[in-house]
Amino acid sequence: MTDHPSAPAHGTPWNDRQPSAPAVPPTPNGTSRTAVRRGPADPVKALMHRHRELCERAVDPLEIAAGLEAHGVTDRTAARFRHRDVFSLAEELYARVPRDTQPPLSARELTAPSAGRALWGLLPGTVCVLAVEGVRLTEGAVRPAVGALGALAFTVTLTLVLRRGPLRAGPGTRPAAVLGSAWLMAYAAGGDGLLDEALRGGPDGAWPLDPAAVTGLAFAVAPALWCAHLFSVQARKKLDSSRGLAEFTGRSRPLLLATVALYLCGLVLCLTATQLAYGKGEFAGAMALGVLLWAARLLSAHGFSAAATKVLTIAAGTELLALATVFAGRLPGCAPLARPVDTLVGSWGPGALPALVCGVAALALLARAVAVLARASAHCDQ
Repeated sequence: MTDHPSAPAHGTPWNDRQPSAPAVPPTPNGTSRTAVRRGPADPVKALMHRHRELCERAVDPLEIAAGLEAHGVTDRTAARFRHRDVFSLAEELYARVPRDTQPPLSARELTAPSAGRALWGLLPGTVCVLAVEGVRLTEGAVRPAVGALGALAFTVTLTLVLRRGPLRAGPGTRPAAVLGSAWLMAYAAGGDGLLDEALRGGPDGAWPLDPAAVTGLAFAVAPALWCAHLFSVQARKKLDSSRGLAEFTGRSRPLLLATVALYLCGLVLCLTATQLAYGKGEFAGAMALGVLLWAARLLSAHGFSAAATKVLTIAAGTELLALATVFAGRLPGCAPLARPVDTLVGSWGPGALPALVCGVAALALLARAVAVLARASAHCDQ
């Protein structure tokens, strides 16, 4: 028995077989029309149209893979498109979509001279020193005015520096993160003194401030900017040289941990220098706060501002609540409210509260950073 004429040749893959064309009626003039042969649906084509802008501006398949990952496409999803993983799917999209021939950033552009950036990063510390010295050299009613003016100048300077550098916050940054950061810095300057005075029944007038902590944190903006820039540059290089998403994750995670360790060294140097200049301050609390603020800003710069906002808000609210319980404990019958804070401060000193609160918050954000900043999608423009 002979094969049916419309049967496919032996060995033809099932996805290459075309169904028989339906009978096409002749045209009115009597001529026949060529039958249109419709092949199977192309799911990759639909995906290509859905992410066409990403595919057109990508400079390599890995950038497409990172974008697909950010949109929730996993290896299991890629299997439905008949690909073994997301990178294999990205390679097909890269080959099928025409794009601009604009080359990627060169290593020279990514590693532009950063001497100006380093000097720019020292500006908040310089303004903070001038504010602290202004408060120390004035007396009476002039001192609060000088302090308020110095705090305003420091806030404006810090905002300008962070807005232009590698720690500039991405879209979606919430005012709660700004307010939380401002409160945490204000507590570093005078919160420990206020807490100690409150537990003693005060404050009676002005309470002692900690210029070493706030000045050290202000100067730590410079190593924070430098480390963030270094991490971004090196991560982008690893993104360009990696063959797949798993390879990039395995290479970027140690890079992030090394950058954290490098920033810790810079933070220790800044806090040590200011403590030598202004006398002993609360070192542990300032260290924890510095790591917390840097991790929050690094996450925000890479598009993960929601986690940073939540943690900063919780940390600031916890410190504020601790102070409130101390004052609320003076009300009749409310003495037990102040007992937890009183026990903590009595055992470890007033600096134990910010060290504990900011330390736990910093660890939470670092864990989040290790999880999300190791993804390729965190280092590509979406």
